Amino acid sequence: MAAPAPKASNLALQGGGAHGAFTWGVLDALLEDGRVDIPAISGASAGAMNAVVLAEGFAARGQEGAREALHRFWLSVSEDGALSPVQRTLFDAWFTALGLGGPLRFWTDAVTHYSSPYEFNPLNLNPLRDHLAKMIDFEKLRATDNLKLFVAATNVHTGKGKIFTRRELTADHIMASACLPNLFQAVVIDGEPYWDGGYVGNPPLWPLFYDNACKDTIIVQINPIERDTTPKTALEIANRLNEITFNGALLGEFRAVDFVIRLIDQGALSGKGYIRPNLHRIDGADKLKAFGADTKSDTSWTFLTGLRDIGRAAAKAWLAAHFDNIGVNGTLDLAAKIR
Repeated sequence: MAAPAPKASNLALQGGGAHGAFTWGVLDALLEDGRVDIPAISGASAGAMNAVVLAEGFAARGQEGAREALHRFWLSVSEDGALSPVQRTLFDAWFTALGLGGPLRFWTDAVTHYSSPYEFNPLNLNPLRDHLAKMIDFEKLRATDNLKLFVAATNVHTGKGKIFTRRELTADHIMASACLPNLFQAVVIDGEPYWDGGYVGNPPLWPLFYDNACKDTIIVQINPIERDTTPKTALEIANRLNEITFNGALLGEFRAVDFVIRLIDQGALSGKGYIRPNLHRIDGADKLKAFGADTKSDTSWTFLTGLRDIGRAAAKAWLAAHFDNIGVNGTLDLAAKIR
């Protein structure tokens, strides 16, 4: 029996620090399977990092090149601790020099809570930016166009989302997309300051609808939308607020998409220029819920590969259940998420 013909679907990759290793696993399984063609990827923060690494590797050697690039990137993240720069670089150095003991997380939380990165990091040191510039050939990335890239950042002055496209991407654009304002100074691009793109699109869906003809999009979701327990401790409350904040923009886009789909189905919108989007989702469900937001800075190889394996299993299960739906109908129940 002949293998099923490949089907096209965009990817929308959510951010979430080291939890982006789950997305690495999803991408690895999709690339290994080979049945999903990817015309465009949108992402914020760690989702943007996964997107540019995949695109650069794919341009060099196709699907296997993309898989190798993702593995190499996340291994380097573990070795350099690049997604936990505050823990491993700034505070490690300072507290060691001062001879201060105690759990590093306590000191990190205390400093970031009571001072800004303009105060505790006046030189604007950012190991993650240096790491990205070392790992990704942005000149080569901009020169090829095998798939579209859309990277989200938040304009600090206007509060609006900004989408950067493949032709303009540099390490600064990715850092803007991953700039948590309590840890890093705003990233200035063309005179405008930017913070983390997750505040306005995590992941951003709108560029996939406006600038691309493919009607299917697979959302790779890291942050749980729902939890069945009420947080009681300060850390639990902070973690849940983090999840709610970074899912807010996504839920807003879900409402907009659901509204447009209902108008199209009712015949209120028709004719050229309207596409009925098919949304799908791959997430870690209860397995990712077990990890709090505080683990998003855990870059140990055991933790990252564990998340990768959870992502691979989730993608394989989704393909087995829903591959035939691509190009036919969406498999994400929007109504259940927004009502």
